[in-house]
Order: sequence, then structure tokens, then C-alpha cells
Amino acid sequence: MRIAKPVELTEQDRVQLTRWARGRSTPARQVQRAKIVLAAAAGLRNDEIATELQCTRRTVGMWRSRFLELGIAGLKKDAPRSGRKPSISQEVTSEILRMTTQEKPPGQTHWSTRTMEQATGVSRSTISRIWRLHNLKPHQTKTFKVSSDPQFEEKLRDVVGLYLIPPEHAIVLSCDEKSQIQALDRSQPGLPMRPGRLGTMTHDYRRHGTTTLFAALNVAEGHVITEMMPRHRHDEWLRFLRTIDRSTPEELDLHLIVDNYATHKHPKVQRWLRRHPRFHVHFTPTSSSWLNLVERWFRELTQKCIRRGAFSNVAKLQLAINAYIEEANEHSKPFAWTASPDDILTKVARAKAALDKLPSE
Repeated sequence: MRIAKPVELTEQDRVQLTRWARGRSTPARQVQRAKIVLAAAAGLRNDEIATELQCTRRTVGMWRSRFLELGIAGLKKDAPRSGRKPSISQEVTSEILRMTTQEKPPGQTHWSTRTMEQATGVSRSTISRIWRLHNLKPHQTKTFKVSSDPQFEEKLRDVVGLYLIPPEHAIVLSCDEKSQIQALDRSQPGLPMRPGRLGTMTHDYRRHGTTTLFAALNVAEGHVITEMMPRHRHDEWLRFLRTIDRSTPEELDLHLIVDNYATHKHPKVQRWLRRHPRFHVHFTPTSSSWLNLVERWFRELTQKCIRRGAFSNVAKLQLAINAYIEEANEHSKPFAWTASPDDILTKVARAKAALDKLPSE
């Protein structure tokens, strides 16, 4: 008769196995394995252990051998298995990936599982699985634009430096206008949300005028200075600069981050800034609105206040925006910028290199 190899436990192994065997939240399979090894260490034969734990002798022998070979670590996970053979070859998978990334279906801009099925004869479910495995989403795109500003690096380091190392005795304000905010009223009332059903709103609307929101985000505090006006010319920008001047402590310098909109560079604006030396204007690079943190705040405003709203006139739209601003300032939090200039420049260089490789049309 074959005799199983004896099991000897260190004190540390015995404590760990006992904890597993008694653990209420330990997976059942791990509890069983711990009990098998403890019983084997107590000198019981495999058939005796199998009878006591109501399992097969083969199971007992397997986990006794696994422990002798790998120790405690061998009881935590099952051994890797070969698994089911793939239903399609690697060559077919590679061809689907090549077509997805390098070709387009006839007369269309991107592949779908149906058009790929027609082109390859592979089922839609298999194509979908291959795309998920390789994180391919042909139906989605991301927008981008690489700045062509010759002073991109200089302006980038200037703006990001204000975020990461703000100057002392000064306030950093991220400023911009959200122009042409429309007062849209739905053609019919929407239905409220209820369990099992989304809230509804009509796809069509009536326009009732527009307003422009000027905003200056205090980066360190998250507080926003705002003013709404019907237009966004240099006259309105000057008016907003005066609002900022009145709303901030006069002993502090003000560093304003703005985009390259012509209104911000108008001669009258330049003359006013020279008469108010505590104002320091920092321009973002061309086509780099993502560097201006107030754009992130504008997105929050759009998503949480404007997009789903229904406004029968501009006054009601402004009332809703002011209510949102008051609540946001009441619970304001600082906006943290984390990306370093070097990291951004590395990504931009990578994007430019990829664009340079594209064939010219």
C-alpha cells in the first residue's frame, strides 16, 4: 500500500493554517485546503482525511503534495490550467486588428462589428471581444490640437509655474468669458425621473436670447468672481477688470491668466493695465485653452446648471447661473494642477512626432 509523505509544519505555518481553517470570511476552498494540511500534519492518512472532510482521496493527495512542494503559497491559488482553445487563429485576430487600425470600410469613416463581420466572416461577438481585449473603440474619437505658438514652452512654463508655485502676496486668477449662453426653453414639459425610467426632455427648443458670463477663478481657493453682460467686447472686459479690482484686497498683486482673444489685448485695455500696476497678465499659448483652469469650472457650470435647464427668458437664465455661483462659492475648493511642464512638453513632442509621420495629402 502506498504511504503518503508526512507533513511537518513550522510554528508560523501552523498559526496561519489554523487562522484560515477557522476564518469565517475565508473562501471555502482555502478553508478546506488548510484543514487537509493540518490533518496531514497530525498524522492522518489520506483516506481518513477524505472521510472526515467529505472529499475525495485525490483532492487530499493533491493538496498534501502541493503544500510539500510550494508551502503556504501553494494553497492560495489554483494551478494554472490550459483553458479552452481559441476559436479563431492568431492570424485572423491580427488581420482584424490591422483592418481596424489601418483601414476603413467602403464609404464609411469607421468600423462597426457588423461591417467587420461582413468583411471577415468572423462573428460580431468575437470581434467585440477582440476589440475589448485590445482596448479598441472605433466608434469613439477624442479631439485635440497641437499648439503652433512659437513661444509655447515659455508661456506653458509661465502659466503652470503660477499654478504649482504661486507668488507670495498675490492672487492667481484664471479668467475667461463664456459667451453666447443661450436661454433655451423646451417645447414641452419633461417627465420626471422615477424608478426604472430616466427623466425626459424634448429634443427641440425655443431660443430666448443670450448672455455672456465673465469669470475669474481664484485658483488657491476655488472662489469665483463673476459678472454677466450682454456682449463681450473690450468695453465689457474693462468693466470686469474693474470688478476684479474692487473685489480683491488692494495690497495684493493680481496675476491674471487669460487666452489670446483680441479683446484682452485691446489698446484701451493695455492703457488701463499700465495705470494699475498690480495687475499682471499671463497669456496662454495659442490653441491651449486646456491650460486655463476656469474652463474646467465652466464645464461644471454647463453640466450642472445650464444643459438640462429650461429658461423662458434671459433673466431666468441669469438667475439660475447666479444661484449656482452662490452655492459653488459657499462650498468652494481649490483647483489643484498636477502636471509638470516637462511632462506636458514630453506629450506634446510625442504628438508632433506622430503627426509628422502621417502622409501629406
